[in-house]
Amino acid sequence: MKLHIKRWYGPNYTIGKLYIDGVYFCDTLEDPNRDQNKNGVFDNNEIKVFGDTCIPVGTYNIVLTLSPKFKRILPRLENVSNFAGVLIHAGNTKKDTEGCILVGINSEIGKVTNSKYYEKLLVDKLNEAKNRSESINIKIE
Repeated sequence: MKLHIKRWYGPNYTIGKLYIDGVYFCDTLEDPNRDQNKNGVFDNNEIKVFGDTCIPVGTYNIVLTLSPKFKRILPRLENVSNFAGVLIHAGNTKKDTEGCILVGINSEIGKVTNSKYYEKLLVDKLNEAKNRSESINIKIE
């Protein structure tokens, strides 16, 4: 299963559209971009701010794992340079991200809504792919 996020950068947040196997699924919300040249690494005086930086562009493997913080199975991105524990989960504003990807509908500026619904639907779809022994990855651009 292939997930794909196409991003747009606001002043204090990053908004995106999440596609699953080429079909629009929902919107996403992340922290602001600090990789100004969008090359996937922090270089040329770019600095990652802990808990306030979206993950670098790139392609990442996804695994489903129990989140100690949220106490439920969530998608986790593997091998994100300079990040640990990047999840895709419910939340409404950038205060809820801490570097993770929030899912929902971008019905208000800088916010996503209906996030619990989209988190559950996404986890269900990823579990189905896992049960079919499909690899799951996400491309972020």
